[in-house]
Formats: sequence, C-alpha cells, structure tokens
Amino acid sequence: MKKVKFNIQGMTCSSCSSHVEKSVKNLNGIKNVNVNLLSNTMIAEYDEKYLDDNIIIKAVIDAGYGISVEDKKIEKELENDDGIKSMKKRLIISICFLVPLMYIAMYHMFYEWFGLPIPKIIDSIFSGTQNAIIFGFTQILLLLPIVYVNRNYFIVGFKRLFKRSPNMDSLIAIGSTAAIVYGIFAIYMIGYGLRS
Repeated sequence: MKKVKFNIQGMTCSSCSSHVEKSVKNLNGIKNVNVNLLSNTMIAEYDEKYLDDNIIIKAVIDAGYGISVEDKKIEKELENDDGIKSMKKRLIISICFLVPLMYIAMYHMFYEWFGLPIPKIIDSIFSGTQNAIIFGFTQILLLLPIVYVNRNYFIVGFKRLFKRSPNMDSLIAIGSTAAIVYGIFAIYMIGYGLRS
C-alpha cells in the first residue's frame, strides 16, 4: 500500500470536495481517500498493483479539478501568492468599472435618497426616453470588462455544470449569465418600443 498527498486546485465548496473524493474512490485499488477542503489537499491510500499517481491525477482532472503531487512546499506557497495577487488585481479592475456602472444605473436614486447632485452631462446623456438605448448600452459596455476579468467563474462553473457536478462557480455563472442575457433582451425591447 502507498499513501500519497495531493494538492487539489479549484475546490470552492463541500460539493467540490465530495465530488473529488467520489471520483477517486471509484478507482480500482483505492483503500482510503480523504479530501480536505480547507487545505485543498487529498490523501489517497492505494494498492500499487492496480494504481499509480498518474491514474489518480487523470481521475481528478476528468472530474474538472486541478491536481499535483505535493513535493515542494515552496512551489505551493508561490502558487498561492500568485493566486492572491491575481484575485486582488481582478478585484481592483472590477471595482474600477463597477463604481461608474452603479452610478450610471442608479444616479437618479442617489439624488432622490441622498440628495446628491446630478452633473448636467450625466443628466443630458442618460435621462429621458430618447436616451434609453444609450443608458442601457453604456451599462452593458461597463459590464463587459468585469465579466472578462472574472471569466474563470464562467469557465469553471459551466464546465462543472456540464459534468453534472455543479458548485458555487456554477451558481455564479448561471445567475450572471441570466442577468446579462435579460439585460441584452431588455435593450432590444427598449429599441423596439421606441420605434413603435
């Protein structure tokens, strides 16, 4: 019997960890599998006559997750640092586009609720029925960079959904996609209504 510790990438919830565990447990020759969501690790004990590390790695990858054998802790720490830096960068970019998006979408409410003055340029570009298409289309344009920098949620979410193992990324992907599709549909309906 051999006992190996693996690093698992892409687990975000208990559904993910149970899916990884299930995909490895079904392999012939596995004696014991323990997946830890908090440390993103898996310890597998298996019979070397039937299995090797590569078969386990393939099973986890087929389940839709990343995996590597835990050899060097230094490499793992560097990966974690890169992940945190990437997340901070995506957050900053998202906020830079979200603030103007929220202001344009809700500037009239900010005026009504908080008495914040509306700049004349904003009022002249976005107010009124005649500017409804510009109002909606500007919001979509401000949304696109946010979706692009966070595209991993959509890629991973739909991948897991199609593999019939949805997780929190799948929930984000479905909800966001539904909102985006409805927003585009609404712009077309506004255009149709103005034409009439």
